[in-house]
Amino acid sequence: MTREPYPSARRENITDILHDTPVPDPYRWLEDPDGPETKGWLLAQAELYAKERGPQRFKSRVAELLRSGSVGVPAWRGGRSFFSRRTPDQEHAVYYVVEPDGTERALIDPMAIDPSGVTTLDAVQPDKEGRLLAYQISVGGDEESVLYVMDVTTGERVEGPIDRCRYSPIAWMPGGEAFYYVRRLPSTEVPENETQFHRRVYLHRVGTSTEDDVMIFGEGLKMTNYYGVSVSRDGRWLQVSASEGTAPRNDLWVADLTASPIHRPELKVVQEGVDAQTGLVFGRDGRLYVHTDRDASRGRVCVTDPATPGFETWRDLIPQDPEAVLSDFAILDDLERPVMLVGWTRHAISEITVHDLETGERVGEVPTPGLGTIGGISERPEGGHEAWFGYTDNTTPPTIQRYDARTGETTLWAASPGAVEVPEVRTEQVVYQSHDGTDVRMLIIAPAGEASGPRPTILYGYGGFGLSMTPGYSASILAWVEAGGVYAIANLRGGGEEGEDWHRAGMLANKQNVFDDFHAAAEHLIATGVTTPQQLGISGGSNGGLLVGAALTQRPELYAAVVCSAPLLDMIRYEKFGLGATWNVEYGSADDPEQFRWLLGYSPYHHVQEAVAYPATLFTTFQSDTRVHPLHAWKMCAALQHASTADRPVLLRNEAEVGHGARAVSRTVDLSADTLTFLARHTGL
Repeated sequence: MTREPYPSARRENITDILHDTPVPDPYRWLEDPDGPETKGWLLAQAELYAKERGPQRFKSRVAELLRSGSVGVPAWRGGRSFFSRRTPDQEHAVYYVVEPDGTERALIDPMAIDPSGVTTLDAVQPDKEGRLLAYQISVGGDEESVLYVMDVTTGERVEGPIDRCRYSPIAWMPGGEAFYYVRRLPSTEVPENETQFHRRVYLHRVGTSTEDDVMIFGEGLKMTNYYGVSVSRDGRWLQVSASEGTAPRNDLWVADLTASPIHRPELKVVQEGVDAQTGLVFGRDGRLYVHTDRDASRGRVCVTDPATPGFETWRDLIPQDPEAVLSDFAILDDLERPVMLVGWTRHAISEITVHDLETGERVGEVPTPGLGTIGGISERPEGGHEAWFGYTDNTTPPTIQRYDARTGETTLWAASPGAVEVPEVRTEQVVYQSHDGTDVRMLIIAPAGEASGPRPTILYGYGGFGLSMTPGYSASILAWVEAGGVYAIANLRGGGEEGEDWHRAGMLANKQNVFDDFHAAAEHLIATGVTTPQQLGISGGSNGGLLVGAALTQRPELYAAVVCSAPLLDMIRYEKFGLGATWNVEYGSADDPEQFRWLLGYSPYHHVQEAVAYPATLFTTFQSDTRVHPLHAWKMCAALQHASTADRPVLLRNEAEVGHGARAVSRTVDLSADTLTFLARHTGL
């Protein structure tokens, strides 16, 4: 079959000399999305993709499986509960309130706000009494999060728009008259290339101009800092945290708001300059509960007095487990013997244990529906004997489970609203060895019944930022496996499946471990007869796009097809674009000579070699992506199209009016169908 010719892409003779090392960059002109040449090249790539795409498979089945809808864990406030739900025919989830008498009302429907479907609901936070609701929306995938406040009873907006609120927590004071939040400085006050940074913590009084907001924290600190802020249920304690970009550590302060005014809180250090992550929960019993990985890579819960929150006063309540990672906890105290529910992931599989609140002694476990993922253990802020948590696994759409500590029973509280027929699959977790002998786990999802020889297989991974790959309902995975394929998800170093040490074993100077774990996963699938190199496709997005970019340049012979979505690929210049400057704590900076060597050692764009038969490759990019600029994929696509000697195509799917994160369901269906079709075509499914 003759491949269509690639669009012409000019190669420039640009070479930077960095730390006495020449670094060629022949496609730098593609960094300008508004340049006429870039626009012309993108248009030509779109025409090529339209010709090469072929009949779209999987679309109807993916759409059908997504008709399961979804449901979110409830938040309880003053007798009301708040939750999200997406019904089978909805493009976006709708946010609801349920009154004490059971009456249910929709509060925020993104499609009612904008019928085009490009507006997304980014975050919500009811006030402590459930009378006001702060919510953040963005348009076209830019994730810029404009903040509004709504009167829950009337549905009317009482505040907003307040812009520059991306990634802002909302910490309500009791009574709903004021809240703390995080906002970027105006663009007029910062250099042009730093407008995504320079956050500050402010106090805002509802009904007043943001011009009157009081900055309470952040002045003079690093421009890439992210801030967290929360207020205890009784309004006494303020907690402020700061982390440099996405660093796995934070500084932490508390203030007693009865001893200093809310607009000038006297913040006391809990930890500063410590290489650990710590968060606080002010208990209804007057104790301070500390969730930390300090001296405990897998996490632990300590207790202390809020008046003396320093490390030297911490006492272990739930010590570190040698195998499981402590993810969250909830306190149930309307019992003769109050308890703490503790959520864990043990080798990426979730469980919840029950402990005596005073001593930490384990007294039981919470029954769960199966071997899957638990999300967000929720309790009533005023206390009680019930908890709610989300549950999903590879064949179960999201459900909400209710646990009653008086009876010890777990019951289904809410299911995803759509009835779908889910295919039978066989799931197993295997352990394989990486290049250095490290044991790595991998989930393999295959058609039910006996395995019959090697099959077309997709290997997926992420391996970064401490994020864990855990079982979950996926229409794409189920559609692929139902069609006869195998889907494998590797729990690579760099993730959080085995705790913070596991994350750090795959970051900064150790990043190559992630790629080696991935190659070893592929080799294991081949060696055990699951698949062959001619039937093996790989897929990853964002940091996972970097992963598969490194995989295809380091071991092109190992893979038949690659889907590389919203990727980081030019690791020498990544800090100059999007939110890249906040990630140098994960990857390193090209400004530092040693870190430059790490980055150049694997940067996929710089390792594309002439006259190599590369796998079939599809880059998927999103024009409004403000996290990872599409230029990474554009430059890499041009480089691969120039260099590859294979008759397998290198294609670009560039999508407008969507970004890195949330999108309408119909957009998700199209993207899934296109990527599965491409992988099926080039792995023989």
